[in-house]
Amino acid sequence: MLLRNFKKSNMINAFYLARALKTFRPHHQFLCRGYSTHIATGNTACEDHEPSFLKSVEMYFDKAAGISGVSQKTLSHMKAPDCMLKVTFPIEIKDKVEIITGFRVHHSRHMLPVKGGIRFATDVDEQEVTALAALMTYKCAIVDVPFGGAKGGISIDPKNYTDAEVERITRRYTVELCQKSFIGPGTDVPAPDVGTGAREMAWIMDTYRQFHPNEVDSIGCVTGKPIPLGGVRGRNESTGLGVYYGIREFVSYPEVQKHTGLSGDIKDLRIIIQGFGKVGYWAAKFFEQNGAKIIGIGEKECGVYNPNGLNIDKLFNYRRSRGSFLGMPNVDIIEDPLEILELECDVLIPAALERQIGLRNADKIKAKIVGEAANGPTTPLANEVLLMKGILIIPDLLLNAGGVTVSYFEWLKNLSHMRFGRMTKKWDELGKSQIVELVERNVARKLSETEKKQVVHGANETDLVYSGLEDTMISACSETRRTAISKDIDYRTAAFVNAIEKVAAVYEGSGIMFMN
Repeated sequence: MLLRNFKKSNMINAFYLARALKTFRPHHQFLCRGYSTHIATGNTACEDHEPSFLKSVEMYFDKAAGISGVSQKTLSHMKAPDCMLKVTFPIEIKDKVEIITGFRVHHSRHMLPVKGGIRFATDVDEQEVTALAALMTYKCAIVDVPFGGAKGGISIDPKNYTDAEVERITRRYTVELCQKSFIGPGTDVPAPDVGTGAREMAWIMDTYRQFHPNEVDSIGCVTGKPIPLGGVRGRNESTGLGVYYGIREFVSYPEVQKHTGLSGDIKDLRIIIQGFGKVGYWAAKFFEQNGAKIIGIGEKECGVYNPNGLNIDKLFNYRRSRGSFLGMPNVDIIEDPLEILELECDVLIPAALERQIGLRNADKIKAKIVGEAANGPTTPLANEVLLMKGILIIPDLLLNAGGVTVSYFEWLKNLSHMRFGRMTKKWDELGKSQIVELVERNVARKLSETEKKQVVHGANETDLVYSGLEDTMISACSETRRTAISKDIDYRTAAFVNAIEKVAAVYEGSGIMFMN
């Protein structure tokens, strides 16, 4: 049935799909025994029989687990979530009572606290939250952030509520987390996700502090907060910046350049991004600032395309004022949002939601590299199609780890009660000034004030956060590359192998996992 859905011109992909189906058949049989397909409303990228988001994560895990060399006992424990919380509570909205449903999943508590965002979306359910929590476990391990994996969500569309109503729902959900011990700076530290931001994190922190008025580290119960309330500079753009650093690293590798024909220079890249929210916008900004050409942006209502490049700030301001890209001058409007994925480019960055590249559109992808800025944008069978076509995939659990990395920095800042750079900035500037004066005396030339400021500048909080994130992404990309080369596997499988081995080392090294 699958093969009949493909055009005759795609026979090579059809052949590979037949082989892939044979490879994954046991998972499809398992799918029939209770796993729902969980297709998001309006998602036309996936066939009906493709596995759910959760099952997709498990399939990727299983593929890497067989290569990792970790014992089956450890793998079995690692794969299953440690604990799940589902809560329902009433909220009075405009003379009627609504029952709100929320979730929080701790996938792995091999490290504490656990870490993961909270999303507000109508399709939030137990499976989605569990899948995202699992990805958080592996993501933290890949970038060596000492957290376990968690995720949470509330099944609402925040646009259907007033700000006051969203605040009441957020605070009520936080009360449930407090009562069940599913939040705390040493237990579980949430962060923003789809449908939430700094505002919601501030409400969560304030509610938590009402329950723990004497806890000196209570400010560290959540990250992604506003700067005046303990947030860290650079957190807002961190995931998008991490995407930029990751793709920059991979295109610099000689084997990637040979495979794709790319020069390795960011200025030569033509990029298409699906999703123009917190991740997509900032990824676009950093690529644009460094000379890349953003030729397409997709959002839920439509996409925009210009082969000569888009002005990101003009595009952002237009959509913010109009609520849509429709009517934007000097661009081609792509009515079907998914079609933006199928346009020719060097790098395609899915930065929206999961399951955006499936069997219905994988054979139409024309990018040389797919950089997954969203969680789970590619289904397992679509992943195989892309690999068969020679498309390199930089996986989500590596590429979008910038957010949790900088959340870790914020958590450290909250526990230390000290702004980064506060005690060192002026000392650094003094030392550099003395070096500049020494050089000026020896070369008999005075630097201009502008030159001197550039040389003497001491690192502030943003500088340190950016530097720490860049170093983290360089190391994680390098580790993934080494594993992929040494084991002759794709980058996604290599990233999972690295994560599995790191988590297993903690479980097995503790000596308590299989106590009698």
